[in-house]
Amino acid sequence: MIGIDIAVIALYLIGMIAIAFYTRNKAKTVKDYLLAGDKGLNGWMSAFAYGTTYFSAVIFIGYAGKFGFSFGVAAVWIGIGNAVVGALLAWMVLARRTKNMTVRLDAKTMPDFFYKRYGDDKMKLVSAIVIFIFLIPYAASVYNGLGNLFSIVFDIPGWIVMLVLAGVTAFYLFLGGYIATSLTDFIQGIIMFVGVIIMLFFFLAAPQVNWGEGLKTLADNEMGLFMGGASSGNFLYGRNMSLVFLILLTSFGVWALPQTIHKYYTVRDKKAIKQGTIVSSVFALVIGFGAYFIGGLATLFYGSPAEVGGNTDNVIPHMIKDVLPNGLLGLIAVLVLAASMSTLASVSLASSSVVTIDIYKGRIRKDASDKNVTTLMRVLALVFVALSTVIAYLNNKYGITAIAYMMGLSWGTLAGCFIGPYVLGVVWKKTTRAAAWTSIIGSLALTFILIIVIGYDKAGWGAATFGAALKQGVNSSPMIGVICMIYSMLSTFVVSLFTKQLPEERIKEAFEKPIENEIL
Repeated sequence: MIGIDIAVIALYLIGMIAIAFYTRNKAKTVKDYLLAGDKGLNGWMSAFAYGTTYFSAVIFIGYAGKFGFSFGVAAVWIGIGNAVVGALLAWMVLARRTKNMTVRLDAKTMPDFFYKRYGDDKMKLVSAIVIFIFLIPYAASVYNGLGNLFSIVFDIPGWIVMLVLAGVTAFYLFLGGYIATSLTDFIQGIIMFVGVIIMLFFFLAAPQVNWGEGLKTLADNEMGLFMGGASSGNFLYGRNMSLVFLILLTSFGVWALPQTIHKYYTVRDKKAIKQGTIVSSVFALVIGFGAYFIGGLATLFYGSPAEVGGNTDNVIPHMIKDVLPNGLLGLIAVLVLAASMSTLASVSLASSSVVTIDIYKGRIRKDASDKNVTTLMRVLALVFVALSTVIAYLNNKYGITAIAYMMGLSWGTLAGCFIGPYVLGVVWKKTTRAAAWTSIIGSLALTFILIIVIGYDKAGWGAATFGAALKQGVNSSPMIGVICMIYSMLSTFVVSLFTKQLPEERIKEAFEKPIENEIL
């Protein structure tokens, strides 16, 4: 039966390569390569592109296992929050406004949006650098869960899986750009949706769960849907608040990540936005709830992470290996592959575009031709995939903790810097340039200050080494990310009330300029 599993995986990879060849002549210009052309995507494809970028192997393997052991079934509240806030509310608030404003301003990337919304080319450069730096470790983290799954279930070395993932993703991204990415995302989204439902069926049927009997055991041990019990020690560092911070970070963080915001740029029209809102919300609910629910069952299968090598990243791979029959393992492996490839492609496209459009075209060679920019974007997409692969390999082989620290902070740092300037920038005319700078620079500084302060507070003032404090601080990255997002929104709003407003012409261009086929 293992041969069937390998055949399923091989068939999937061949399909992704075929899509690359199919779309190779459809991405000739920058707009084609980055935004899928003038026409844009329908609601279904936009929603699946959003959902598959949102959820990756980090969620299925790393987060589900870690938080399943920490919170039990209550971890599903993270998935529910992702669906309601990260998908439904985000699309309702941001999709139409983002599409209209980026069309009016002819903005192709998030740094390009900041430049044209606030009229500051230095903001464009700084935001591009921040995005590139913090998306590299984020992309590298995608490989970790995938490597664990294949090494445990199929006994395939992680570095081989990394190379295959990187190679196939880079191939279709290089040839077809966002057109290829969106088409593969649609197929990958279907695989993820079906795969999660199948996993739920088999885990509910497992003897340890027995169609719900095991859930009572979890509830009795304060590992049910509502954890209960008093948190030990400092309230902010307790189990209940840790769950709240995770819900807030993962649900509101996507409101300001360049790779998810990009999906609004490419949605076709009003009808597509309505479709995208509904489909992305249902997709996020099924995937998020399913992944965290399965992780929440972990303590029914293993008494502690020590039974699976002492690493919570190994929990879900071992559960899959122990519960699912041969013949289905290939489908589940494809599920995690699909989630990882879609996220890696979106992150790589976001990073290569900010370097090419916002730094190269924006500052180094402003007269660069469209063909030259498109070619460079293709090459940099390959470079980004290769760089993240090398970082992931080194981290996996040598345990370079500094990289692991950055992985945990990438999401919160990006969201903390940009959520105020972006969200208020598309909904409020009075958002100022000074307020945007206050958020970006202030959040960067606040992030590193909080890492040290919270790290020493948790590790013990005067007793802990700097390394121990740093580790504790980074382990608190969800809390730090939420604090920075709150700071970003409040500072952007308050500073905008007391600083110089942008010229009326710029405000009218962003909010009132007539555009063809406006999405009202």
